[in-house]
Amino acid sequence: MIPYVVRRVLQMVPLLLGISVVLFAVIQAAPGGPEGNLVASGLFVDPQVTEAYRHRLGVDQPVIVQYFRWISAIALHGDLGQSFSTTRPVAAMIAERMPATLELMLTSFVLAAVLAFPLGVFSAARPAGAVDRLGTGLSFVGVAMPAFWLSLLLQLVFAVELGWLPVSGTHTVGDASLGDHAAHLVLPAIVLSLRNVAGWSRYLRGSMLGVMRADFVRTARAKGQGEGKVLVVHVLRNALVPVVSVMALGLADLFSGAVITETVFAWPGIGRLFVQGMFARDYPLLMGILLLGSAMVLVFNLVADVLYAFLDPRVRYA
Repeated sequence: MIPYVVRRVLQMVPLLLGISVVLFAVIQAAPGGPEGNLVASGLFVDPQVTEAYRHRLGVDQPVIVQYFRWISAIALHGDLGQSFSTTRPVAAMIAERMPATLELMLTSFVLAAVLAFPLGVFSAARPAGAVDRLGTGLSFVGVAMPAFWLSLLLQLVFAVELGWLPVSGTHTVGDASLGDHAAHLVLPAIVLSLRNVAGWSRYLRGSMLGVMRADFVRTARAKGQGEGKVLVVHVLRNALVPVVSVMALGLADLFSGAVITETVFAWPGIGRLFVQGMFARDYPLLMGILLLGSAMVLVFNLVADVLYAFLDPRVRYA
């Protein structure tokens, strides 16, 4: 297992390098530039002034030169560059926002698992039953409903109309208690977890229905074991193998989904920082966040493969 993990980690390096080339080219091809906001504001309308500003930022050089300068700084010093909009190190800005994003991601992950597992198990225990039909309906809603629309709907209902929960942010002004912070976390966590609840519960249901047709399950029932024990010990344990892999990959989806959720709920995480960087055309900040997201996808893919081997003794990695 260890040689396999080491080999996979080494393979991530050229893969990340290729991803960085594509991302850098796409961002550079986008219309406008870091001077766009200054020109739009009317502060700098002289072409010579805007050109001097671009020269100071280094974005007037060829794209290849900019890329190699950027990737060399990362490879040699771990330096993601300086933000165009704040002149602060990109790595420091990401590190400041990371705890808030991780808190939202982990809360959403746990909430999704707590809701998806019972829904999937009960749906598989009684196919076409009331719980199964409810789960099917919720899965369609969870997959089809846009995150921004659901966010606004929950804010309108639970924050504006009912007043049960705060609209946005992480704390109420003057109240730094844990309970107040938890209340602010409820709505964004629900929005971010709903899609995974829909997907994971359906994956678990389908996997369990496939295992329930296996010979060893019929043997367990023939021995007189209770239906609950058969479902939990024999069916659920074997059905978890593909589901856990999907859940590990879902962590990367939570990171990308946080962009919309954090923006709507004014959650001070990396997703909201990314949107701010887009409006400011802050190339170093955007590249740093995109590279981090790409690395997380690769890492969670590796985690999924490792978990797959642990759960299924038939899988062996050389």
